[in-house]
Amino acid sequence: MKARLSLAAALLLAGCTAGPDYQPPAVATGTAVAPDLIEAHDPAFDRTPLPAGWWRLYGNPTLDGLIDKALRRNPDVKSALASLEEAQASLRESQRQRTPSTDLSVNPAYSQASADANGLPKEPPPAFIFSASEMLSYDFDVAGRLRRSIEAARAQVGARAAALDQSRVTIAAETANAYSTICATGLRIAVTRQSVATADANLKVTQRYFAAGITGANDVVRARTQKEQTASMLPNLIAQNRAALFMLATLTGDPPEQIPAGVEGCDAPPVLRRPIPVGNGTEMLRRRPDVREAERKLAASVAQIGVSAAQLYPNISLGASIGEVAKGVSDIPRYRAFKWSIGPLISWSFPNSSVARAQVDQSSAAARGALAQFDGTVLTALRQTETALNNYARALDTERQLRAARDDAALALRNSQKLYRGGVGSFLDVLDAQRTLAQANDSLAQATTQVAQDQITLFQSLGGGWQDAPAVEPVDLRRVAPVKP
Repeated sequence: MKARLSLAAALLLAGCTAGPDYQPPAVATGTAVAPDLIEAHDPAFDRTPLPAGWWRLYGNPTLDGLIDKALRRNPDVKSALASLEEAQASLRESQRQRTPSTDLSVNPAYSQASADANGLPKEPPPAFIFSASEMLSYDFDVAGRLRRSIEAARAQVGARAAALDQSRVTIAAETANAYSTICATGLRIAVTRQSVATADANLKVTQRYFAAGITGANDVVRARTQKEQTASMLPNLIAQNRAALFMLATLTGDPPEQIPAGVEGCDAPPVLRRPIPVGNGTEMLRRRPDVREAERKLAASVAQIGVSAAQLYPNISLGASIGEVAKGVSDIPRYRAFKWSIGPLISWSFPNSSVARAQVDQSSAAARGALAQFDGTVLTALRQTETALNNYARALDTERQLRAARDDAALALRNSQKLYRGGVGSFLDVLDAQRTLAQANDSLAQATTQVAQDQITLFQSLGGGWQDAPAVEPVDLRRVAPVKP
């Protein structure tokens, strides 16, 4: 009678689940409107939604191909995918724990039976004993420990999926940035070489004037110094260009020496010359993978409270077994060798409540920490995006001003050269105008580079680039663990 009452109580409790039920933060579901992106009101931006593959806005097939290759072959993306697959396998393991489990054992042994244990007057002779049994058990999951474990595992899958998306966002931005750096240093190399050519032409003119007795030796020395100082910038720029080429190769999953074709000669960094689509703050937070990852980790932490709290309640399970025990192989099919058992039908495991409550406190503290991390991730996302918007808008202002300064420097050089050829101006004025123009050209090239890089940083902060990603190339484990025949 007591057993029946206990079973009935267990069935009533089976509908209960220990721990709090998770409610995602409103900002994660979009039910709460995020703060407006105040910097997005600048004319440099468009409030239309950000497209999935933002790099396609450049209309650059080379860049498109590089990012597609990186998303398929980059080791970081492959590692993130493997981590997701590990979490998915863990979820399947948790789900299987809610089904009945079986255990089959076969145990042939040569043993000596105890006379006292079997009620015999003297001990029997040693003999072979052949035993086989299959056990079946089922956990009622009265307090919902398994249900909360599955809930936590499912949340971890979501977190790993978001982490994979975050790696795609990062790799797409880093690939675009490496390509932009190659083209930007290529631009600066071209500008510097043009300045060197101008300085060389000026040196040759000065040498002819010196040979004709029109100018002095100091003018020749100054002209040669100007050329050498300008040319001294080239080695460092070439080194930066090569480093970016090596970086691009590794980002696309190749050794550094396998530089992607068609990028070495690029001297025009990709820059969009129209307002950037940025959407709004709510869309940005729901799109950013790091925010989604933090929210899923929070969900897993809350579910873990239930796993810990379930230890405060009894564990009820059913068990049964069938098998055979015989002294000889020929005796196994006989009915007398058959055995079976059911029991205990209900097993109660009463835990140490103080230890279990300490575990609940630990899980609760971890959940509070996860909530704080989620809030911090949201604030960081907003700050990064506002900063990226502001930096890009100001970089455009700087580029416009430097472009005007470059035009003025070019006009000043032309005027100085006319005056010098007319015998009115001094050679020092020409050299100074040349130096100013070279610096203005290089500053403008750097400003254009900064605009290109700030654009990429902005796209990255907006959280796009993971949607519609190509399939990741599989990792062949046989490279380190060959399959034996």
